[in-house]
Amino acid sequence: MWTYHPELLARAVPRYTSYPTAADFGPLDSGAIERAMGEASGDVSLYLHIPFCEMICYYCGCNTGVAGKRARVESYLAALHQEIATVASLLPASARVRRIAFGGGSPNAILPAEFLALVDALHAHFPLYAPTWSIELDPRSMNPAWGRAIGEVGMTRASMGVQTFASHCQKAIGREQSPLLISRSVEWLRAAGVTSLNFDLMYGLPHQSTADLADSLENTRLMGADRIALFGYAHVPHMVPRQKMIPEEALPGAIERFAMAEQGFAALTGNGYRSIGFDHFALPHDPMAEAARTRRLKRNFQGFTDDPSDVLIGLGSSAISSFPGLIAQNEKNNGRYRMLSSQGRLSAVHGIVRHGDDQLRGAVIEQLLCQGHTAIAPCLLGELRAALAPFLTRDLARLSGHELAITAEGLPYARVIASLFDAYRAGSHQRFSSAI
Repeated sequence: MWTYHPELLARAVPRYTSYPTAADFGPLDSGAIERAMGEASGDVSLYLHIPFCEMICYYCGCNTGVAGKRARVESYLAALHQEIATVASLLPASARVRRIAFGGGSPNAILPAEFLALVDALHAHFPLYAPTWSIELDPRSMNPAWGRAIGEVGMTRASMGVQTFASHCQKAIGREQSPLLISRSVEWLRAAGVTSLNFDLMYGLPHQSTADLADSLENTRLMGADRIALFGYAHVPHMVPRQKMIPEEALPGAIERFAMAEQGFAALTGNGYRSIGFDHFALPHDPMAEAARTRRLKRNFQGFTDDPSDVLIGLGSSAISSFPGLIAQNEKNNGRYRMLSSQGRLSAVHGIVRHGDDQLRGAVIEQLLCQGHTAIAPCLLGELRAALAPFLTRDLARLSGHELAITAEGLPYARVIASLFDAYRAGSHQRFSSAI
């Protein structure tokens, strides 16, 4: 189905959950985030970052730490409560919160009562308009009390970090969890009212074979996942020191990774899942599949989404806020974040102002990754026609007038094609993950 062109995949590229990417962030002018929040109106989305896990996986590049010290968790949550109050005081009366997502780390590394207290604070401070609630979960930390808490909030969407069902791969990445543990978590979530359940899976893991991947895909299908995110493991120990625990010699090579990506695509689309962008899949009834069908699919820091809002406000250490003209990231260091938040101050002094050219290029990148095609402004087309040529001649993309479309054969090259429109990459030596 797909043809492997190694020369076109040689350059590592961003995942483009934003444009410009986090690699291009720098210092922001004082008060930039406050001004952006004060100008927000209409539908607004919130993201709350919980930077704790009960156990840390070797592969993980998230801003997270072990939740073992209760005093540290409690002081962080106190700071998060203060930030909730501070941010809410800045939003104008015309803002309406319609989406709320909890991520991490693992939100279920805190106590269910602490989670419910955060939900109560959101109700108390923000103008909530029947919001859609979602949460990321670690099956190893799930229990009946967490199922009841999710049901009490009315959450309808959840994502579980499964990664693989192969026990030898689980051991190699430091994430051991039995199929029984995962299926039990599914039962708790369904009983709580979750109707859109995502499984995060990975290929390219240490010691992983195509048979291992096939088994994980089949288990996921049988457990009834509505969505699947199938990521290629990004081995970047120079950026994520804990990945040094993973033996590099045990990782599949580039050809094997490409074959696994194709295997996953064929298996999932052959079993009724719709391809969403380049690494997500959803059953036809799921809101993500409906968004893709009606061309409402978008991309933000949580990946592909059906969230129509142009304003996403991140709460918690390292959380990122996105506005049409600004991207701003909170302080990554938990200690400094707690200090600033406790003083009623926002910690987002790092990010980037999105000028007109950024917004133009960002729209092209997002449309290519979400819709598979886009209209290109003449100024960009003239600049990039030569760079597009290798993809056009191999029928990985087609150009008709000013309309560029990625073909079915070109899907694994989508991120590389999108990166051609990234003005920051030409002079950057930042290292990213492989496109497949």
